[in-house]
Amino acid sequence: MKNIFEYIIFLSLSYFCRFLGLNLSRKFSSFIAFFFFYFLPIRKDVVFDNLKHAFPEFSAEKIKRIAYGSYKNFTITLVEILYLPWMTDAQIKQVVHFNNVDLITKREQEKNGVILLSGHFGNWEYCAISVGVQLNKKLSVIVKPQRNTYVNNWMNKVRTRWTNEVVPLGASIRNVYSVLLNKGIVAMVADQRGPEESIKLEFFGRKTSVYTGPAILSLKMNAPIIYGITVRQPDFSYDSDIVEINRENLPENFDDKVKELSERMLKYLEDIIRKNPEQWFWMHKRWKH
Repeated sequence: MKNIFEYIIFLSLSYFCRFLGLNLSRKFSSFIAFFFFYFLPIRKDVVFDNLKHAFPEFSAEKIKRIAYGSYKNFTITLVEILYLPWMTDAQIKQVVHFNNVDLITKREQEKNGVILLSGHFGNWEYCAISVGVQLNKKLSVIVKPQRNTYVNNWMNKVRTRWTNEVVPLGASIRNVYSVLLNKGIVAMVADQRGPEESIKLEFFGRKTSVYTGPAILSLKMNAPIIYGITVRQPDFSYDSDIVEINRENLPENFDDKVKELSERMLKYLEDIIRKNPEQWFWMHKRWKH
């Protein structure tokens, strides 16, 4: 019953966004952010703790400004996702400007497919959908199932409305290897905290558990790792630099290779976040372990 009630609210918000239109929905999101930041501060303590540790040199006022910006970023992303069923092909194609997008096609043809990474930054859902439409290629997007099965099914329906397919996290790894063997594109968001038993690497000056899956896949399949992170612009469009992570001069030992490659990916992500910190999802307990 709880899941049904949540889904009704979720669906109602989606139709409300349709009624308002995308531009007004984005403006309305500012009121949602204000409400949650000041009156219903979900995970506000986590956000401030993360920011204070990540940017110890920042003043309390600047930390508060970034924190509030992160709430605004999340609510904008939320209404944009809620509006996805009503977006036209032209809108989804134009919403992200990818710099060097041809690199994906080039590497896909040269190697055993491509591992396309993003982060919970800007609008990560737009990234996978728009690049698939722009390249007219199917991306196999690895997603973590939502707790609410109704919302989960809704999300997967909009994710696959255009060119992409969904691969649930935890599904047979053979499916992922098969995609890469067939020179396909595997897309995933890999910036959340890894399991406690995983390797610990430095991120914003603190050790944290890291998912090593992308590095292991890349090394075993000789598949390039390409980052595409969407950065929201003042007009609500997105820019994304398509950048390949350097895999040259890695150590001889496989475990050391995994660690070094994971460090390179983490360093790139950190550099992006530092430039626009308010656009990253600081509500996650990234440094729990």
